[in-house]
Amino acid sequence: MTITGKLDQRFSEATEPTTWPAAAAALQAAGLYWLTAVRGDGRPHVTPLVGVWTDDAFVFCTGPSEQKARNLQAGAAVVVTTGTNTWNAGLDIVVEGTAARVSGRQRLTALADAYRSKYGDDWDFDCDDEVFDPEGEAAIVYRVSPAKVLAFAKSPHGQTGFRF
Repeated sequence: MTITGKLDQRFSEATEPTTWPAAAAALQAAGLYWLTAVRGDGRPHVTPLVGVWTDDAFVFCTGPSEQKARNLQAGAAVVVTTGTNTWNAGLDIVVEGTAARVSGRQRLTALADAYRSKYGDDWDFDCDDEVFDPEGEAAIVYRVSPAKVLAFAKSPHGQTGFRF
């Protein structure tokens, strides 16, 4: 599938859109992401977390009693952001999408391998058919399928939108 971005001239001094390979590479390389979800009472909740970008989707895990998991019981719409905390360098990415629970030993094992490859022993999970770390604290795994991705280039500044 070819994904083409559209530069939004209203917010851009750049003349060329960010390419999808550049945006996907930034998502894949990020060490930290921010997840925004909505609590059951409608208030927003933002939290930093680790995750992996794989197969054009963002994957993260959370304990069943954590706020993230409780938020997702109320609604699956989320925003994932990552980037650099600078004004004139780097690329910031915003992923708008829907989080869905991942299950199945084969799928979870592949995702555990992706975590291990990216983060080393800091995030080394065993899994069963339902969760990471079944013998420990049990972490539910979610996959965020993007509906829209925005890439914010900073030198020159430009906003590129991708639709899925």
